[in-house]
Amino acid sequence: MEAKKNLCGMIPENLHAKAIEEKEQLGLKTLGDYVELVLKERFEGGKITMAETKTLAFKITEELDQRLKNFIAAEKKHGRKITQKEFVIGLIEQALDAYEAQNQPAEMSEE
Repeated sequence: MEAKKNLCGMIPENLHAKAIEEKEQLGLKTLGDYVELVLKERFEGGKITMAETKTLAFKITEELDQRLKNFIAAEKKHGRKITQKEFVIGLIEQALDAYEAQNQPAEMSEE
């Protein structure tokens, strides 16, 4: 593994918020991973490929947001770290798996 060095600097809050949001959209675990990706894109000519990922954005009520935050906080207390993104993706995957399991035989017999 390549040796690593710390990089620290103050940036405006709104820029920090944008970086955190994009880090989560890209599925990166740490801000350090995000900064490394951005620097590699800048210096090595690599591109952040969004072809493999798509952004799903939607608004929810304040009440639903608070319920979600309470759930995530309760999970952390039980030693299970989960992000909002992981939670929503998990729900989507569960629903799609159930749909596909229920509808796969019908689709195959139509062919």
